[in-house]
Amino acid sequence: MDIYLPIAQFQINIITILLLSFSIGVLSGIFGIGGGFLMTPILIFLGIPATYAVANVANNILGISVSGATTHWYKKTLDYKMGFMIVIGGLAGAIIGMQIFQYLREIGNINTIIALAYVYLLAIIGTLIFVEGVKEVSALKRKKIVKKKLHTHYWIHGLPFRVRFSKSKLYESALTPVILGFFVGLFAAIMGIGGAFLMVPAMIYLIGMPTKLIPGTSLFVTIFITGFVVIAHAIQFQSIDLVLVSFLLFGSIIGLHVGLKISDRLNASEYKTLLAILLIAVGIFMGIETFVLNKSDDVLRNIPMPELNSGLSISIIDLAKNSPVIYASLSVVFVVFVGFIFSYIRELIHHFRYSKKVKS
Repeated sequence: MDIYLPIAQFQINIITILLLSFSIGVLSGIFGIGGGFLMTPILIFLGIPATYAVANVANNILGISVSGATTHWYKKTLDYKMGFMIVIGGLAGAIIGMQIFQYLREIGNINTIIALAYVYLLAIIGTLIFVEGVKEVSALKRKKIVKKKLHTHYWIHGLPFRVRFSKSKLYESALTPVILGFFVGLFAAIMGIGGAFLMVPAMIYLIGMPTKLIPGTSLFVTIFITGFVVIAHAIQFQSIDLVLVSFLLFGSIIGLHVGLKISDRLNASEYKTLLAILLIAVGIFMGIETFVLNKSDDVLRNIPMPELNSGLSISIIDLAKNSPVIYASLSVVFVVFVGFIFSYIRELIHHFRYSKKVKS
């Protein structure tokens, strides 16, 4: 069963996109990531141009992040103060990232640059985390207790403007999360990601946050950064496709809440190792798809269809082109509303089950 995407001007299979978005939603719930570093290369692999893949994945990530962060807010596993510090740097990075994205789009190298960025970043970060995670898992299996400092201090922690983060029980320079946020925002704008695959490892190893607070804080930061990226892409490039976003969001949010349940059963070392394997696998996938396979070999790639003359398609195209600010606002409000409602329903179900258990 296929559906036509009026803005991207592409036809895609509904079942395929729902299954992929559900799977990525599960991983988002487990690791506290928006899933953009997975979904963006998959959409490009399916044949959707990078300009549209980046923008629509960012919009989808916004909805996932709202739903996930709201759930962590209910569970009190979110450090607002740390999150706002990262957001300050993230917005600055996103502004510069949008300028870089526009330049790469104009010179026609956007697809190759995005692919290279994924390959190198995911391979390097994934390998570093994997080595550390395997060491910890191996030590646990041998029942070997490794005495470690509460937090490893680097030069960046010695920067001025030291602040106490009570929730994370940290006392370090406020510039540390701000600098981290800058790079997260930069890559979010260019690559169509929430930046969590950079943010989560940095929160673990650089900032030194407790593992239980990382998923919620990461999703909280992602809300603001991706919200800015979505509005910027919608206004500047008119590349947000509400039809595509609707299907991505539906599958992703259901998968997200499944992943949140699974995450409660993982310890910190297993969390790190699984995240590392995921990062390396996506990096290898992007490298093979971009630099090894011929485009004719991509068995999942669809052939673009001629533009359909349906009323819905025409209305969406007209609104995006003639009223980009209204269309951008509508896109953001839609995903935020859906994300919050799903999380609220989940919390109601949780309270109902808890009350029933207490009464029995």
